[in-house]
Amino acid sequence: MNTSTLKVRLAILNFLEFAVWGSYLISLGQYLANIGMGQDIFWFYAVQGIVSLFMPAVVGIVADRWIQAQRMLSLCHTLAGAAMIACGIYCMMMPTPQFAHLFALYTISVAFFMPTIGLANSVAFNALTKAGLDTVTHFPPIRVFGTVGFICAMLFVNFTQFQMDYNQFFTSGAIGIILAMYALGMPQCPVNKGESRSVSDMLGLKAFRLFKQRRMAIFFIFSMLLGVSLQITNSYGTSFINSFGLIPEFAGDWGVRNATAIISISQISETLCILLIPFCLKRFGIKGVMLISMFAWVLRFAFFGLGDTGDGVWLLVLSCIVYGVAFDFFNVSGGLFVDKETDPSIRSSAQGLFMIMTNGIGATVGTFIAGKYVVNRLALADGLTPLQQLEGWRESWYIFAAYALVVALLFIFIFRDSKEKVTKRDIIEAEDSAAL
Repeated sequence: MNTSTLKVRLAILNFLEFAVWGSYLISLGQYLANIGMGQDIFWFYAVQGIVSLFMPAVVGIVADRWIQAQRMLSLCHTLAGAAMIACGIYCMMMPTPQFAHLFALYTISVAFFMPTIGLANSVAFNALTKAGLDTVTHFPPIRVFGTVGFICAMLFVNFTQFQMDYNQFFTSGAIGIILAMYALGMPQCPVNKGESRSVSDMLGLKAFRLFKQRRMAIFFIFSMLLGVSLQITNSYGTSFINSFGLIPEFAGDWGVRNATAIISISQISETLCILLIPFCLKRFGIKGVMLISMFAWVLRFAFFGLGDTGDGVWLLVLSCIVYGVAFDFFNVSGGLFVDKETDPSIRSSAQGLFMIMTNGIGATVGTFIAGKYVVNRLALADGLTPLQQLEGWRESWYIFAAYALVVALLFIFIFRDSKEKVTKRDIIEAEDSAAL
């Protein structure tokens, strides 16, 4: 297999990997609100963080020692896709789906999907290395197709109006099954049956010793605090935009009918904002870039609170553009900081700890609190009129903006910047490790 063919195959792998996620991640909240589960939305997003605390590690151990990574990737997508299709079948057959049944099936699906992000990277790295290609140079252009796949899936469920019903489950499940078959054709990955490692090594627990260092402990704590913001707009962004359809003034707006398409601008912005990171790192340093991200979160939420689907739709669009800065600048610069500040022997574990603090603990706690104690009380409480709901949504976004502002201000005074210079290679490595 020549290198060009290999790159195309890996690009398709990444495209399908994130298309599975993009088929429902942004639009799920709309459907749940439509079937009377608006006050349970936070559970469906929080559980992604909960399973991310242990499933990637468990599946990674199995892939390292017993089952080749490309086969494990196929198995996980088979199980995740089947469970997602089961979600669709259940909702199709039940006029009024019950929370417990749907949530159980959904949890099984995401429990097996979340580890596949890391497995897909492992399969790609192995294939590139076998072909004699430098992963630092050749993986980033391949990974970009993951974001493209996410965007294409979002737009597909938007313009087919699957965003409003259970067909988004079928879409995700079908792509997952296709990917499960496709993964079996990837180059074989090695297993390390003879390698003896302690349980703490395999689970990456040694990285927790970094909390003994004051500077690293402060960094990881702020990673968790900022991680609180990560899934809030994914959970409730489309539901908020869709709520304008209940108000006669906005009922016929294009934005009301295409909420997922508006949110997709966030992902498009991600692919472009990465290009700004090298300049900003050189000009402002790691602390400066992270602060830009934190203040971008303030604007992300504030613009949502100020915007609407009529004359104020430009504020919603601006919020989505700002999201690229908010998400990418923190993930890339944060991953870079961890890479520069940790010993090579625990570097991978430290990156895993960074993801646990942000996408695991932070995102889970943030989604739970934002949903149960803010949105459910202010915007989704029983008996509210459409105008009262809108005011509740606006107040919720302002609360989230105020939270992000407090985190940013605390970060200015508590965290001390590193004076070490950042190289171009460092930036590329950090981009490789940034999740969608």
